[in-house]
Amino acid sequence: MAHSKKTNGGSSDDSLRDDQPSNLSRRNLLKSAGIMGAAAVSSATASNVIAADSPASQSHSTADIVATEALEVLTAEEAETLEAICDCLIPSDDNGPGAKEARAIHYIDRSLASENISSRHDYMVSISAINDFARKTRGKPYYQLITDEQNSILLGVQRNRVPGCSPSGPGFFNMVRSHTIDGTFCDPYYGGNQNFVGWDMLRYPGIRLGASETDVSQGANLEPNHQSAYDNQTYTKMAANIRGDVDSNGGNDYA
Repeated sequence: MAHSKKTNGGSSDDSLRDDQPSNLSRRNLLKSAGIMGAAAVSSATASNVIAADSPASQSHSTADIVATEALEVLTAEEAETLEAICDCLIPSDDNGPGAKEARAIHYIDRSLASENISSRHDYMVSISAINDFARKTRGKPYYQLITDEQNSILLGVQRNRVPGCSPSGPGFFNMVRSHTIDGTFCDPYYGGNQNFVGWDMLRYPGIRLGASETDVSQGANLEPNHQSAYDNQTYTKMAANIRGDVDSNGGNDYA
């Protein structure tokens, strides 16, 4: 994988490169995820956001971490760690921005306060376990490590070599990978895909209620309109419910 962050020039650790099992290079991600249309509008809903409870205890003091933005669920240290994980999964490179720039962490945080509330415990426990492992093996929390070291630990999570993850190392890895993809390429309405960087990465032209002959003739060269589905007055949450596009679980049938 290409990374924009500084890497270690010494002996190399196992990392999530193209030939690794995770196979999350930008090229393979866009080819295999099948997200041109499906990820344009996420199946998540940010309605009925539930206020987050603070964890009962912290393994380590986070007083030295300054919260730079308001989040629904994640603590400052959890946010720093999760952002680093997202950045490793879909990094920025010469081809464009990645999950960090798309603010996938916003999508995940909001989802943990609503439709993915059942996963909140898994995130809290696993992020703590990853930081504990990083401190014991590297002397620093995960988010303070260089990219190669972060990738090495993340690969260990995927291979179930980092103790304490919930429901398991592979289980957490697959969950956070899926949520990172969702947060990078979802409709911005749901908190991710900031400034439409995910859609631009896909060359997705944006939500349109119709296409003119001129639009069709432009094909793949159609200029993006950078509009959320909910920017259209005829497509609101209420209208979606009336039409039945939103199922009983809050998911969107149109996604």
